Amino acid sequence: MYDQIRNDTLFGMLYAVVSALFLAACCYLLFRQGNAFARDVTPPVRLRRWTAAYFAATAVCHLWYMQIFFLTSAEDIMMTDLIGGLLDSVLAVPLVICVMLNMLQDRRRPLWPIPLMIAPFVVGEVYSIATLSYAVIPMLHVYLLLLSICIAIYMFRATRQYGRWLRDNYADLEHKEVWQSLVVLALMLLLFVFYTFLGNVTLFLYAYQLFDIVFLGYLLWRVETLSDLSIPVNDPSSPTRNYPALPPGTCKNIGQLLQQRCIDTQLYLQHDMTLAQLAKTIGTNRLYLSQYFSSQGTTYNNYINDLRINHFIHLCREAADAQRSYTIQQLALESGYRSYSTFSDVIKRKTGKSVRAWMKEFGEP
Repeated sequence: MYDQIRNDTLFGMLYAVVSALFLAACCYLLFRQGNAFARDVTPPVRLRRWTAAYFAATAVCHLWYMQIFFLTSAEDIMMTDLIGGLLDSVLAVPLVICVMLNMLQDRRRPLWPIPLMIAPFVVGEVYSIATLSYAVIPMLHVYLLLLSICIAIYMFRATRQYGRWLRDNYADLEHKEVWQSLVVLALMLLLFVFYTFLGNVTLFLYAYQLFDIVFLGYLLWRVETLSDLSIPVNDPSSPTRNYPALPPGTCKNIGQLLQQRCIDTQLYLQHDMTLAQLAKTIGTNRLYLSQYFSSQGTTYNNYINDLRINHFIHLCREAADAQRSYTIQQLALESGYRSYSTFSDVIKRKTGKSVRAWMKEFGEP
């Protein structure tokens, strides 16, 4: 495989650029104060550090492999390649799993299973280095492929659980959802399959470097635009506290309190209001309020968005009755949405239609 690229100056330059980009991205995350992508978003510090560690590990692995361009002995090239595989297995692979897990903020997932999953791969790589042989590498590829499939399945289930948690606790999902992580994980799995069977194709090696650049850009964007959703330990409405079951009659009382302190005061127009904040406002706790929404067959997110959509319809009809010109974007912002795209996504998710198609049902222009 390396014979095809060792004398390819263009590939060598591209490889060096990719290595430098990962190193620069690591320094950016570690040392830059502030957020260059979304200045109004405070990203999770834990995720930022894990991603910086992954960028550093990838840069180290790239720099290690780079010496293959200058080696002449076949034995030296093989040894460098095998040690590089070991570095990948103990640095890059575990860290990218940690990054994916830390994007899910509904709870802090244990990381100790990761070394156990990687251990067989590490043992195989050490054996290959000791014997200076590629004999077990095909088996390691199969193991890594199966491991990747298992991780993809786990991430799919965990991301769905995380999505439900978001809708139970947050009115606005902008800068909070991470479904893109599944797409990225699927692409990584697909590329690994191609790498296993087509790793000796020069065109694929170029494509793999370009994918590295895209993946780096995605991670930077994701880390910088994902809001920190951590709940303070001393929050009296923290889910770590154990509350008794919902007392009889509490649902009715909560419904009245919501009418008085959320609907009548138009509190639902407040940006980024959480379930815990609303519970505190109406004088209850988040568990009781969550149980109330569940008993009504809805979620906190649906409840707030239903109120905002009704407010939007009211503003439209009010403007039409007064023969006052307006724009959908303007009224969406006045209805509690940070952006028109968020409003459009809510309508699409709830009705399956575009905003204009949905508005025609109400006789709006």
